[in-house]
Amino acid sequence: MRRILANRYVLALLLILAVGAEFGVASESHPVALAAGTGTAASARAVVTSVVRACPAPGSTGPTAGGIAVATASAGTGQAQVSRLSPVSAAAPGPAVNTIATPGRAVQAAIPAAPVLGRSLSAGTAATASQVATGPARGGVMVQATGGMARGLEVEQTGPDGVATARCGGPGTDFWFVGPGQHSVADIQLYLMDTDNQPATAEVDVDTDSGPLLGSTDTGIAVPAHGLVVQSLANLVRNSRVLALHISTSVGRVVAAVRETASAAKPGAWLPAAQPPATSLVLPGVPGSAGTRQLYVAVPGAGNAQIKLTAVTAKGSYQPTGGNGIDLPGGSAVEVALPSLGGIAGAVRVTSNVPVTAAMSVPGGGAGAPGAFTAASAPVQEQGVLSGNTGASASLVLSAPLGAARVRVAAQAGAPATAGNIVHIAAGHSVVVKVSAPTGSAGNAAFAVVVTPLPGSGPVYAGRVLSAGTAALSILPVASSLTWVPLPAVHNSLLTVLPGGQSSG
Repeated sequence: MRRILANRYVLALLLILAVGAEFGVASESHPVALAAGTGTAASARAVVTSVVRACPAPGSTGPTAGGIAVATASAGTGQAQVSRLSPVSAAAPGPAVNTIATPGRAVQAAIPAAPVLGRSLSAGTAATASQVATGPARGGVMVQATGGMARGLEVEQTGPDGVATARCGGPGTDFWFVGPGQHSVADIQLYLMDTDNQPATAEVDVDTDSGPLLGSTDTGIAVPAHGLVVQSLANLVRNSRVLALHISTSVGRVVAAVRETASAAKPGAWLPAAQPPATSLVLPGVPGSAGTRQLYVAVPGAGNAQIKLTAVTAKGSYQPTGGNGIDLPGGSAVEVALPSLGGIAGAVRVTSNVPVTAAMSVPGGGAGAPGAFTAASAPVQEQGVLSGNTGASASLVLSAPLGAARVRVAAQAGAPATAGNIVHIAAGHSVVVKVSAPTGSAGNAAFAVVVTPLPGSGPVYAGRVLSAGTAALSILPVASSLTWVPLPAVHNSLLTVLPGGQSSG
């Protein structure tokens, strides 16, 4: 007993931590609200009850105008409210422009153009500690989903033609983007969105093929609550051939998005967010279209990187020509041409002796785009949902780089997803699956696709390719769309923290 009293402060702290572990969970890139679930200490889980997403383009005008495609992996009751992001800080979300209350169904919704920005707002201002002008943008929405609409939610933004252009991200504190530099595109825009009730402060670290941008600090960027700001980075990275952006926050959370275009009058491409630096990465969804693949690699640390590439294809895994013995200096962003992968569908695995992150482009993309892009992504957990599948030919590229995998691929339109087809993927191989609308769906009606790894399956990496003829319009790495998350086991006895579990001494 004396030992317990002597350690009462330690025990109190551990109790607080244990309670936090029981009821708090952090997701990889899509923070969600959870409700306590049921289960034993070894198998407790929490049900997702609330999810927030933000999209930079819907509600804008010109080439980026468009709407959203929304789908969930569950039925039940719930709704998703679509609200405008504000050009100034607001204590509450902006006016609702749509409410979707159809869990288990795919919906494509138009977003009307946002009001014109006033002259004082459209002029923009320079952030206090930033050398890059920052100003509000016209457009942008946040999607707040609850109940059944939150479980397995996926939101994609669509262009004026209804074709999906990018995933709408969830708020976080750390984002990475890698792609072509200003040498290939005239304009590079960084969008920062705040879906919370308090302002956020962000910092952007920039690496190019010339190394880190020393002396070009881009810090202290103020992002208003429930607001959207945009930066044009072209002048900051003039003549660069490769660009790597690391966006982090010192206060609050943001959703980051990056658009690259050859002309402001053309939509260009939205770069997919890349996985944080790691020594092993997988870039999924590489289509079988013709042309040289361009790999963009960022080495953020001081140590030099020794990189090896492995192509995961329908015929198995192998090292492509030019994919071995790639030595890159620390603090650099580098482009590697891989012509030998032209016409080969699959995934590319990147291994390195130091943490790196990466993206890849293939010829194609929309008007003004430097290509169609995929980026380093995590394997699909529970299921992945693809909400925008109308207006273009679609296919899934499924890859199992580490072990044999089994997944169910099901289409979803005006009713919950059908039973779907079981797809077997041999270890170290990839499979391409044509995506078709559910039987009986009307014309170009929106439909979603649900990708579910089956019990005992190895890690599955997936990407959806939207094509026009033989050219890739866009690639969307498939992210996990969770309906529940596991909770760590928590013991209900404070005595377990004592050495040997003793209660007296």
